[in-house]
Amino acid sequence: MNKIGAMINYDYGVDLNEKFSKNRELEIYSCQLCIWNVDIFRDEEQIKYVSEAIKSTNVTVSALWAGYTGPVMWNFTEGPDTIGLVPSAYRFKRLEELMSASDFAERIGVKNIVTHVGFIPENPSDPDFNGTVAALKHLCGYMKQKEQFFLFETGQETPITLLRTIEAIGTGNVGINLDTANPILYGKANPLDALDVFGKYVMDTHIKDGFYPTNGMYLGHESRAGDGKANIPAVVKKLITEYGYQGPFTIEREISGEQQLNDIIHAKRLLEDSMRIANANIKGE
Repeated sequence: MNKIGAMINYDYGVDLNEKFSKNRELEIYSCQLCIWNVDIFRDEEQIKYVSEAIKSTNVTVSALWAGYTGPVMWNFTEGPDTIGLVPSAYRFKRLEELMSASDFAERIGVKNIVTHVGFIPENPSDPDFNGTVAALKHLCGYMKQKEQFFLFETGQETPITLLRTIEAIGTGNVGINLDTANPILYGKANPLDALDVFGKYVMDTHIKDGFYPTNGMYLGHESRAGDGKANIPAVVKKLITEYGYQGPFTIEREISGEQQLNDIIHAKRLLEDSMRIANANIKGE
């Protein structure tokens, strides 16, 4: 049975027990834990604190969303040179940091590690394609020893480029975290159609919505789930009925304050309706 989850951002000073408890009050019992501060991955006190918070609140952490150091620009002009493992200037250091994230995830009992790899070149002869694949082969081999999976966060790459990259890595422990908005925000794909290319690899999700770019320099804008172009009910139905998806539907809303809470509640209702219809379809009701 699919669970509904939500993103939780964590850093030093954040009361994780309170964050988990607030999710439970919304009857959300799954989450992805997003950590950008790589110092936490090596901090024994933090490992103990996070582990105890998970146990005491009985929340399922479906994935660690692992950040890295260095500049990250979420646009079309500087993004290709700053995001993920694709930029060679940051690749080795970030590879080491993601390996530390793998160690941290093992200690807190989490099997899936997610991140943005970057603007993967569509040309498989591009040196940055081969360099990125080599780095990911090393990372995934390291994770495979721990029975972990590496999940690509969708966004900066076309669906066929993502499929080609997974096939080139070839370690068998690689999947996809489907962000339903990002292919739209980056102008790369419709998420529903993208499933025809890589649907069998989807292991987790970000349920998010938005609109295509209307300016060649900047991403499209995010919206409340159901208000944009992602067609979330259709994506949910296709994942469940055509691909047998049993993973979580993890809500993400990249705003803050009371409106974020209201939009998460709205997304939860949308998902509940979508999952009910999809499962009824399977049963022939």
